[in-house]
Parts: sequence; C-alpha cells; structure tokens
Amino acid sequence: MLRIAVQSKGRLYEDTMALLSEAGIKIPSSKRTLLVESTNYPMEVLYLRDDDIPQSVATGVADLGIVGENEFVERGEDAEVVRHLGFSKCRLSLAIPKGENYTGVEWLEGKKIATSYPNILRSFLSEKGVKAKVHVITGSVEISPGIGLADAIFDIVSSGSTLVSNNLREVEVVMRSDALLIANKGLTEEKRAELDDLLFRIEAVKAAEDKKYVLMNVPSERLEDVIAVLPGAKSPTVMPLATTGWNSVHTVIDEKRFWEVISQLKALGAQGILVIPIEKMIL
Repeated sequence: MLRIAVQSKGRLYEDTMALLSEAGIKIPSSKRTLLVESTNYPMEVLYLRDDDIPQSVATGVADLGIVGENEFVERGEDAEVVRHLGFSKCRLSLAIPKGENYTGVEWLEGKKIATSYPNILRSFLSEKGVKAKVHVITGSVEISPGIGLADAIFDIVSSGSTLVSNNLREVEVVMRSDALLIANKGLTEEKRAELDDLLFRIEAVKAAEDKKYVLMNVPSERLEDVIAVLPGAKSPTVMPLATTGWNSVHTVIDEKRFWEVISQLKALGAQGILVIPIEKMIL
C-alpha cells in the first residue's frame, strides 16, 4: 500500500483531493485523523504541514508526496520528482515599497529582505552577486517593510492583491512554482508498480483537462476543408449520415482554441455542433 503525504489544509489540499477524486480514489473526509486509508484503492493519506512533506518522503515516512515546488526546492531534501501536476501555481518574487525607485537587482545591495524562503533567496542573491541581509520570518512577511522591519520582501505571489494592499510592488520573479508529485528514492518494486498505476490514472485525468469532445454534421463537399482546421489529437472520426451528402465528424479540441475553431467550422458549413466535456482521456 502506498502512503502519500499531502498538505492538511489550504488550496493545495483542495486541489490534491480533487485530483485523487477524479482519479477514482476515494478518501474518507476526516478533519482530525492524521492518517486516512482509501476505501477503494491501496493508498493511505498522511496529512502534514506543507514544509514537512519533502522530509517525510525523503526519509521514507511516506512513499509519495504532493507539495509545492517552492517548498521542495527550499527544503533541499533528496527525493525524486515524479511529475509536475500543473495546479496550485504561484511564483516567488521580490517586492519593494511602491515609492522606491527600483533600478535592478543592484538596488538590493546592503538592504534587508524579509522572507520565509531564505535558501532560495540566498541562492538568487549569490547568483546575481548581490550582498543583502536575509531576515527569516514565518507568517505575514508582507507587513515587514511597513513596520520598518525590512526594506524588501521575498515571498509567494499568486494574484498580487496582498502586495497591493500592503503598498508593495513586485520587481523580480525569481521562481515559478506548481504542485509536484514526489517519491522516495528507495521504493520497492511492488510500490513502484503501484506508483505506475497511480500515474496512469493521473495522466488520464490531466490529459482531459481543458479539452472538449466535439461532434458536428458536415456536408461532404466541405469535409476536407473542415478536417484541415481541426486541431484534434489524431485524425478525426468521420461517419456518413443517413442523409446523402452529409457526414458526422467527431474530434477533440483544446478549450483555449475552442471559439476560434468553432467560428471557422461554422463558416465552412458545419451544423448541429455538439460540445461535450471530457472526464478522462487514455492516450
């Protein structure tokens, strides 16, 4: 049985639970239990603080973990990165008071920077040849310049609204982060096989993200033109209809190109266009 460490609360927890659910893995909801076993899959979930997950996986307390890349890099633990999961995206950025005239990274020379990510920050400063004072804070880093504790901050940014509300502006993006699936490097062959099965399910879920299954009726004389504009994964399915001179065409379209493609299809004579969301996609 695989043991997977996940964040006990917050956005990453919600995204992780949604992924496991979509992969057909049922986890009983429990706010007070540290370790919960799936009711239909050989997996148990260990709920931890996000900054404890890398170490728990590296030391074998957990076989797998889902953790933000920012935490994984900051902790520097020796675990295997299995897959980027593409959710819980954020960035680690430097921010300074709005009124300051930022001229580049040299502005940071000799300044005091508050952060909860000292290792990533020190690596960045070293790479840029900048000497600054790193002030480690856990909690509300963004208030530090306002109370005179620091000249700048280095912290997670998602929407940027927290910076705005604290009269700060983002000046350098140091790292972009999303959720990672990580694994202990010493997994047994049996657990490797279980991980492969889990990955198969995750890939099916991720492949279907932002995809639409589209069915349409196309006149035969425009069939080649319609096929030429379809961005499907492979050749579309074409089936003749009972009405002579018409065909049913089935394909998969990326949601971000959906309206662009649909407009072209209509202009080429496609009719009765039906759009269906895709839950899973086995490639």
